[in-house]
Amino acid sequence: MTRPYFTAYERRKPPAFAPMSARQRAIWHFLAGCAVAAGAYYLQWRWSASLNADALGFSVLVVGAETLFFLGTLLFYFDFWDEGDTPAKPYDSAAFEAASGAPAPQSVDIFITTYDEDVAVVAPSISDAKAVIAPEDMRVQIWLLDDGDRAEMAQLAKHHGIGYFARSENLGFKAGNLRNGLLRTSGDFVVICDADTRLLPGFLQNTLGYFSDPQVAWVQTPHWFYDVPPGESWSDWIVRRIGSPPAHRLVRLAAAVLTWVTGRGRIGADPFLADPSVFFDVIQRLRNRNNAAFCCGAASIHRREAVFAGAIKRKSAAVGRLQTRLRQPVATCLRALPLQPYRFHVSEDLYTSILLHEDATAGWKSVYHPQVEARMLSPMSLTAWAAQRLKYAGGTFDIAAHDNPIFRRGLSWRQKLHYGATFWSYLNVLWAPILLLAPMVSLTTGVTPVKAYSLEFFMHFLPAVVLGELAMLAACKGYPVGPGRVLGVAALPVHWHALICVLRGQKPRFAPTPKLPLVGGGLRHVLPHLVLLALMSGAAAVSIVCTALGHTGFSAPLLWVNLFWLGVNMTLIARLVPMAWWTPPTARHTEETQTEPETAHGACQLAT
Repeated sequence: MTRPYFTAYERRKPPAFAPMSARQRAIWHFLAGCAVAAGAYYLQWRWSASLNADALGFSVLVVGAETLFFLGTLLFYFDFWDEGDTPAKPYDSAAFEAASGAPAPQSVDIFITTYDEDVAVVAPSISDAKAVIAPEDMRVQIWLLDDGDRAEMAQLAKHHGIGYFARSENLGFKAGNLRNGLLRTSGDFVVICDADTRLLPGFLQNTLGYFSDPQVAWVQTPHWFYDVPPGESWSDWIVRRIGSPPAHRLVRLAAAVLTWVTGRGRIGADPFLADPSVFFDVIQRLRNRNNAAFCCGAASIHRREAVFAGAIKRKSAAVGRLQTRLRQPVATCLRALPLQPYRFHVSEDLYTSILLHEDATAGWKSVYHPQVEARMLSPMSLTAWAAQRLKYAGGTFDIAAHDNPIFRRGLSWRQKLHYGATFWSYLNVLWAPILLLAPMVSLTTGVTPVKAYSLEFFMHFLPAVVLGELAMLAACKGYPVGPGRVLGVAALPVHWHALICVLRGQKPRFAPTPKLPLVGGGLRHVLPHLVLLALMSGAAAVSIVCTALGHTGFSAPLLWVNLFWLGVNMTLIARLVPMAWWTPPTARHTEETQTEPETAHGACQLAT
């Protein structure tokens, strides 16, 4: 039997995420202030003195998109402004009782949810859950929640001696599966795991202590994809390709050129830019200061009382509204509205977080625990990547369109801004294409969105761009920001598809992300990118010819400025294309190229 590919990464150790130092914070705050001032000054000049009167519609469209991006930047700066870690509280029953004034918890249920995942994926998750260290005098029960009602899963649960619940109707997707488990168990706390979530032994010891505060509803820990390929250095790749090492200096030169051209220091490293370190170590971690770090499902632990109290309150309100509208008996309305401990939605984790955060009467809190307590599998094909992105975007757009937290009572203004940053990052699908296509329009028509590419333009533009870049680097604690930009551009077609589905009234469906590598089928996901690259190349050729022939409207400044931005945009678009042909390395090659424990630096994934 072939070993699963991820067995080659078993020896990897999780990174330790350090807090931002006082010096880092001071530099970040200084650069953020400078960037905001420069950006505001640039936009004031753009609106008041730089519009091209001969192409006013095009000019206003571009500066409008720039303004919307600047507003998004302000939201992200608020998101990133400062860390506020909740003090770590390793669990101790006596300390728990003293702090909370209530008896220490007696039981914990660990839920492992599955739908169509392979036994090879689920079995290690069960084994690692059984290895979790249980606090003294606490009962820990593991349950396999099978939404696929499969005989092999029932047999797997029996083999490991754990509980097993199955469903076949899939009502409410993963939230319905969790509800089925909650209604049939009684643990004081519930740990949520996906099929591939492999808890580390200290998970309970390092998370339960936070619940000594009786208002804490859930604790979220980082997602760590331990199977992200480390890749191979360009130097080693060159040597392996030619069979024998040439002059060392030539290898280094060739490696430097390839690094510059591709924007990546290693070939095959994190091919789908799946590393979520920035989302968890920057965005989630900094939101914790305002009680706004939301639940991300897997590797989280929940107070059962909070989950059910919120669900009962929501159902009571919904029954009242339904009774008023339909004038039916209460019993009829109760049967028509199922209890939803986790909101029946494709983004049940985000949705339920909003509903608990807004309950000002109960005063529920969330805690983000910044250190890794579980390991998981990353998307290992372009099809899996696209499915995951479609689910995230579809769920977020659906909440924004039909139950936007910005307009809900109970959330503080700070929480609303944090959730607003999440929605804004997806809504840039409306204005990002404008800036993406603007250079192509200018190159083919000779029309510019500014009066002229003069010294005055660059004196306003360059400080805003350079200071914004430096501020973002400082905010991201040293993580590279390039991969985040690639993701923002590469995912545009998927996000457009999700937005259109929501606007047409189609409810997003829960499609579990495939957990094992899929070979083939990725070309359809990059066809829009290939078409756009061809059009951009054609635009560059047209502009070069028209400039050389001296056609009206075309000039050297227009050509070089827009060729530069076109090249930047084409680079971002092209980075997704090789993913369509990526194949996982063999287990042997993976073991040979595997590096030692991961660092805490990964892709700056700004789409939250």
